[in-house]
Formats: sequence, structure tokens, C-alpha cells
Amino acid sequence: MALTLSSTPRADGFRMPGEFEPHQGCWLIWPERTDNWRAGAKPAQKAFAAVAGAIAQGEPVTVLASAAQFVNARRQLPAPVRVIEAASNDSWCRDVGPSFVTDDKGRLRGVDWGFNAWGGLYSPHDQDELIAAKILEVERTPRYRAPLVLEGGSIHVDGQGTVLTTEECLLNPNRNPELSRGAIERHLKDYLNVETVVWLGPGVYLDETDGHIDNLACFVKPGVVALTWCDDPEDPQYAISKDAFDRLSKARDARGRSFEIVKLPSPGPLYATADEASTVDDWSLDMDASGGQERSGGHRLAGSYVNFYIGNGVVVMPLLDPKTDAQAQAIVAGLFPDRRIIAVPGREILLGGGNIHCITQQQPLGRPD
Repeated sequence: MALTLSSTPRADGFRMPGEFEPHQGCWLIWPERTDNWRAGAKPAQKAFAAVAGAIAQGEPVTVLASAAQFVNARRQLPAPVRVIEAASNDSWCRDVGPSFVTDDKGRLRGVDWGFNAWGGLYSPHDQDELIAAKILEVERTPRYRAPLVLEGGSIHVDGQGTVLTTEECLLNPNRNPELSRGAIERHLKDYLNVETVVWLGPGVYLDETDGHIDNLACFVKPGVVALTWCDDPEDPQYAISKDAFDRLSKARDARGRSFEIVKLPSPGPLYATADEASTVDDWSLDMDASGGQERSGGHRLAGSYVNFYIGNGVVVMPLLDPKTDAQAQAIVAGLFPDRRIIAVPGREILLGGGNIHCITQQQPLGRPD
């Protein structure tokens, strides 16, 4: 097990960098859970391989794969992508991987948050609980164990003292029922080394993560936030996006700046088809599982173009809807003039409950301490 420290990143002078800062690499987990991914997870595996290959054009990529899937993953992934055998329960590395922190000496450490499978949505999740520690062990990186249940997709930092999050997720009683809002803020400040917590309300409509921020809004750079936007007042997403816009418009970051808010169109609405749902295994028939998410035809998917990954020299974003893909891609290109925008099909990942940002975890540039 990686060395576990008894202090906090804040006390030691470590901070979580913004995703747009230089990376050492990126981590993913190979999908195989057939009660979450349709058709034996084969379409999802193709989509994950495309994402890994796109990110690898800018930085090193490592994929964790189970013993049963190692050979298959190695065969499908591009040669430059490193594959390491490791057990997991699913494939959301953003939520189960460590949040890496660095200091001004270029040292690297990692925060291992508590994980309870999105408030007990899935079971078992014992192997996912170990992923952060395993990654830190591979990288020989010291570990902070945070006293807070938190998924990486529920936070976005600007690297300059500000974190974005949602009340729907972090204040949900299925995560940390014993902690007050103030206590949660103190833990965020201690383990991310931030000064300001900007609270948005609900996340994207019907997001099964209880409203992760990375599906609603993200930092493009300090002071600039991309926001999922909906123009249709009859759509439930309209009120959610307007509330987020109003809160961001009134907020200030840790350095006293107001936010420039860039709207990204919502795709769809998008819905799972009966054919897509028909090839997802019924989790309730698995005697070893005690919880899962029903994947039925006709249910609305929480699609969002904000769910992109910012890599070294590239931004990898999902293609979700032919009616809005080009517009969204043009807006993202305008936000990142110094990076190449690589758009890859995102529907298969969305069908499993998330998208590109959800399946990735950046490792910032730094050397093990």
C-alpha cells in the first residue's frame, strides 16, 4: 500500500491543479460489467478504446483491466496505451481514482476519497474502493485518505483556490449524512487546498450520479466556466441551467474575479432505445450483486457536451447528437485555441451512465514525493 500520510494537502502546501494544467498522463478502467454495458460491453469497449487512443495523441494513457479482460483490452487498445491488470467493479475512473495534488517543488501526491458507489446505487463496490490506492501504489505516490465520501466527478477546480460543485450531490444524505455543509466545505478546503467553494444547485436532469458537476459545468481556465445550456422552457433542463447561470453570475472566485460563462448546447433530449436496453444483463439475476441500475428502453439519458477531457495539446469531447454536434464542437474549439479538438462517438458511454470526463482521471505533471 502506498505511504498514507496523516496530514492534509493544505497543511503540506499541496493543491489540486486545474485539468488544463500540464499532465503526466491519464488513467482509465476497461469496461466489462454486462449489467451496465450493453451487448457484453463490446460497444462500450470500442468507445473506451477510441477515447484512450485520442487522449494518447497528447499524453501517456494507462488502462486498468481485469485478469479476464487483460488480453482483450491489450488487443483493442492502441500500442502506446499501457495496460495494467487490476480488479474493479466498473469503469468510472473519474469517480474511483485518486485526485492528484502537487506543490511548488513539483512533487506529486494523491487524495483517496471515500467511495460508496454513488450513494449505494451499485453493489458490490469493494474493488472500486481500492482503485485509488492501487494507482498511487503503481506510481509510488504518497496517499492522503480523506474523511469524506466523494466522487471525482462531483468537483471541478481552477487550480487557483476555487472549486465548483453541486448541492444535489455533495449535500445528498446518501453520501455524508453526518456532515454539515460547513464541514464538507472544510474538508474540500483541506484536501484540495482551495479557499472558495462555489455551490451550484441540481446537476443535469436525471443524472444518476445525483448531479455531478462535470456533466453540468467545468473550468476551461481560471475565471472561465463552460455550462450546459438549454433554450427550451418546457424542458426540465432549462430551469436547471438557468439556476446554474444565475448562481455563477453572482459568484466570485478565490481571487475575486467574476466568471465568464460560456454556454454549450444540450444535445437531444436523448433516450435509450428498446433495442439498446434489451442487451443489458439484468443485475437482479446475479446472486453476487445486491444493487444496480435498471437500463430500460425510453429512459432519458443525461447527455452533455461539457463532459469532455482536457489533455496535453488536445481536448477529447463526445459526439452525441447530429443536430448539435457541430455547434458544440465549434464552441469547444473556440475555448481551446491552442489545443486540437478530437470528437469521438459518446453514445455508448452515455448509455452506461456517463461520458468521457467520467471515465478518465488526469495525473498532473509531478514527481513522486
